[in-house]
Amino acid sequence: MANIITKQIPNSITCCNLICGCIAIHFAFMGVLDWAVLFIILGAVFDFFDGMTARLLGVSSPIGKELDSLADVVTFGVAPSAILFQLICQLQSTPESLHALMPYLPYAAFIMAAFSALRLAKFNLDTRQTTSFIGLPTPANALFWGSLVVGLHTEIITSPYALPLLLVGIAFFSFLLVAELPLFALKFKNLSWRDNWVKYVFLIGCLPCFLLGYSCFAAIILWYVLWAAITRKVA
Repeated sequence: MANIITKQIPNSITCCNLICGCIAIHFAFMGVLDWAVLFIILGAVFDFFDGMTARLLGVSSPIGKELDSLADVVTFGVAPSAILFQLICQLQSTPESLHALMPYLPYAAFIMAAFSALRLAKFNLDTRQTTSFIGLPTPANALFWGSLVVGLHTEIITSPYALPLLLVGIAFFSFLLVAELPLFALKFKNLSWRDNWVKYVFLIGCLPCFLLGYSCFAAIILWYVLWAAITRKVA
């Protein structure tokens, strides 16, 4: 009996991630974007601990892996897309050339949800992603948009350039989710500079980003992608 309960602990934590994603979607459609972002972050905490718990208890399973991906689609795919949908609906100034399309353009946000699902499906089948990533992880994508929305919400909804920039951003990050771009993971086998200089330079470069307040995590994600692209041939 105890063994059966133990096996379900990681899956229960994964389900908490899924529930957080559902709550985030609710708050997003209600227009309470800061609470939506908060529940995405809480979901990310559960997402971190479900895998760790499974490894510590030695109860990793195929169903746990599939459940984790399904939860991630909701929390890190649909929820940030819902936030972007609501954000585009809230824009107070849009280019005149796009006025006729405004009833339809918010739905472009859900393109990112589709690419998040594709990225997670590829991850489950890709044996290359055991110690690093190929393409932007969905939690990093969700964190980028959440940080941007919370940190620059007023500036975004009042800017006349926000709509085209958001549409380009949705297309660009959808591409990053499935791109064949190697991205290092912050895992250290030792602390030597020679073996980990790419990660150390990345961490040092993150420090100025914290001056940006809530938007710092968006800047860190951009720096992460840029640094990985620069060093992919030499790391």
